[in-house]
Amino acid sequence: MSELLTEQYDRVLLLTLNRPQARNALNNTLLMQIADALESAEQNPAIVACVISGNERFFAAGADLNEMADNDLVATLNDVRPRLWARIDAFNKPLIAAVNGYALGAGCELAMLCDTVLAGENARFGLPEITLGIMPGAGGTQRLIRSVGKALASRMVLSGESIDARRAREAGLVSDICPPALTQEYALQLAKTIAARAPLALQAAKQALRQSQEVSLHAG
Repeated sequence: MSELLTEQYDRVLLLTLNRPQARNALNNTLLMQIADALESAEQNPAIVACVISGNERFFAAGADLNEMADNDLVATLNDVRPRLWARIDAFNKPLIAAVNGYALGAGCELAMLCDTVLAGENARFGLPEITLGIMPGAGGTQRLIRSVGKALASRMVLSGESIDARRAREAGLVSDICPPALTQEYALQLAKTIAARAPLALQAAKQALRQSQEVSLHAG
């Protein structure tokens, strides 16, 4: 069974995380499949925008800790994960997260890597790594503080506490809240609206928006 399902709707590609037995935990295989699918979509002019979703209970409940626990020092130093995350982050077309249920750890980091997040009323977001004696390792500390501000980001990272969809929208992490049964549908509708715009303008606008968090106002 494939760990990533793909479907195309007009000019929109839907990616669905498909590891229900593991709560959609992001192992290396799944991250590689996401990176490969996005790179393929980037080269396909028939695809203008992408949506990534999980199931109704779990968007993704974190990294696959069982896989990580088997690594010795050499394997940890040579871990392919940073390169896979970089490939996903490099996707230059609009990317929307449709989040139901838990988006924790790496799952929350994947959602934050997207350009915008639509959440079901049952969604929860968190970076609970500190409760395991580790810290977020896929850009979570940097993206969360840019999304929700220092006070809330520090509370979430240092305590490991999660927030619900309403708090996430109030803080700026989420753009819209939907009934859980309609989250994916709403995300596809938004993606289709975006995909109707000029593709090159979309890519340029996405690049400018992302650079605004990393450069001066004048440079941006």
